[in-house]
Amino acid sequence: MDFSRYRSWLGVPSLLLAGFVSTASALDNPGYDRPGLGFTPVVLGAGDITLEQGLPDWSLARASSGDSAQYTADSLLRLGIGQSLELQFGSSYNRLSQGDAVDYGRGDSTLALKFAPPARGNFSWGLLGSIEFTDGASDFRNPRRQYLLGTEFNWQLDERNGLALYLENVRSGGHDSRQLAVSDGYAFTPRFSGYVEFGVMDVSGVGQGSRAGAGLAWMLTPRVQLDASMRHRLDGAAPEWEAGLGIAVYFGR
Repeated sequence: MDFSRYRSWLGVPSLLLAGFVSTASALDNPGYDRPGLGFTPVVLGAGDITLEQGLPDWSLARASSGDSAQYTADSLLRLGIGQSLELQFGSSYNRLSQGDAVDYGRGDSTLALKFAPPARGNFSWGLLGSIEFTDGASDFRNPRRQYLLGTEFNWQLDERNGLALYLENVRSGGHDSRQLAVSDGYAFTPRFSGYVEFGVMDVSGVGQGSRAGAGLAWMLTPRVQLDASMRHRLDGAAPEWEAGLGIAVYFGR
């Protein structure tokens, strides 16, 4: 869910770039953190639950030692707790292939807290803090706990178009990794929307890099969203390609 999960850039598609606010629907559904690389600066109502699931996500990294591809069924459970706060619980199941070697296993667990006050006019913002534990399978486990702090700023330009800025810092083992990203989202219809995104990163022990991507989201019903996304490395230390399919389901009252 965030770039801290990368080990030698072989890992899980991340929560890197600016998020996109899904089209509002009936039932007061506040939107989803999928797709895109960031989070929606809106929280669920107290007692409401959302499940967001990769079907799966995929990344390809190229290195002198050979290519590696990873498929990740990334799961995120969101729970509204009131007072502009939301708890999140995440984990994943992964398949990693490097040459003839293929490994399977669960990724690390993540516990997060999101804070997002009510929007003021066309502007909204939020904070997300998380701890990623080291409880995954050996091939998919980070060597140390990682602590993430991210902030998102969204500007709704009109009823169809919105801009977003995302800033993130990850602390692990006394070292910091940082990212900055921007995105532009557009609602083609009340149920169908898309976005483009660009981000730069400086990852401790790996280096700097940048990439760009785009995605689509379709509200199948007021409670169910389907999504698709793709990203490509522009330069530096980043996966060559990433792509993903996902579903998000809202269990509000």
